[in-house]
Amino acid sequence: MRLIEIVPSLEERHGGPSKSVRRLSVALAELGHAVTLLATEPGSGTSRTEGNLRIDTFHRDRPHRLCSSGGLRARLRQLEAEIVHHHSLWLRTLHYAHRRAKALAAPLVVSPRGMMAKWAWSRRNWRKRLARQLVHPGALRAVAGWHATSAQEAADIRHCGFAQPICLAPNGVDPPSAESMDAAGYWRKMCPEAAGRPVALFYSRFHRKKRVLELIDAWLEHGPRHWLLLMAGIPQEYSAEMLNEYVLRNSGAGRVRVLSGVGHPPPYSVASLFLLPSHDENFGLAIAEALVHGVPAIVTDTTPWRPLNDHGGWCVPWEGFPSALRAAVAEGPDRLRARGAQAQAWVAREYSWEKAARLLAEFYAGLRQP
Repeated sequence: MRLIEIVPSLEERHGGPSKSVRRLSVALAELGHAVTLLATEPGSGTSRTEGNLRIDTFHRDRPHRLCSSGGLRARLRQLEAEIVHHHSLWLRTLHYAHRRAKALAAPLVVSPRGMMAKWAWSRRNWRKRLARQLVHPGALRAVAGWHATSAQEAADIRHCGFAQPICLAPNGVDPPSAESMDAAGYWRKMCPEAAGRPVALFYSRFHRKKRVLELIDAWLEHGPRHWLLLMAGIPQEYSAEMLNEYVLRNSGAGRVRVLSGVGHPPPYSVASLFLLPSHDENFGLAIAEALVHGVPAIVTDTTPWRPLNDHGGWCVPWEGFPSALRAAVAEGPDRLRARGAQAQAWVAREYSWEKAARLLAEFYAGLRQP
């Protein structure tokens, strides 16, 4: 099949979809499909190939926050495809995808990428109403099928009132790279406080959705003093400087260190424990990455990782997070490493990009049938 995949941005600062959509597109191309991936960026745009995948990025026009792009729109008009698949909501690129799918009489597939979760859907309702009327009018009604990365996200789509078919295809996770496995020394140089002590790691966006302030509070109350909480992330609502100031105001010097993770290798290899207490996640790629690096995790049950309780980790309500934290750090390094090995084997077995691509390709083929 000829496929068009569209994501508003491939920039690292936009979190999981910037990784997962590119990797999913690569996997679809490796199955033999003709795949073009389109995105916007602040610069002038580029064209490149990754194996059989063509990636074109285009300058992002004003208003930048809506990801408008005359270049992407013009390129899309030149492309032929059997499927047009857009990743995310509320942005102008969905309008372009809708219009091109209609012109081609091709099914429009949309991945909400967490934007239909109850926590996200209920925030700034007026903006979402405006987006449906002005940014991508009629696009959600025109969707032929949805792509969900978890059963919870599929339920969220139904809760929002949409009855179109849903493909449940979780993200995959790649084996650890040599660079990421060797990054412990790199991070100990960046963060000398991490040398010679166990490290609990938060590695995600610095956004209120991730409960970053609440995590700092919980760590200062319940975390052991001989451990370090390293928070490495992508600055969004909070910068690293803002969070370090919050730590100092709360007498956390030497117990919590916050650093920007942008432009640096993933810090999983420096960690003994991974923490992500999000309000919600449609998948939580950082969780899967931590586990495949052999790092046991404590996450909230508003992420789709409840099976983790049977595979070496903890998936608990936010109210139970402090007690899970106390229990985990009390187990000692050998037991935590054993938990990490158990979780690593499970994730490597269950989550592959080839599996995700095959599920999605079968869904595309079904949508094309009259």
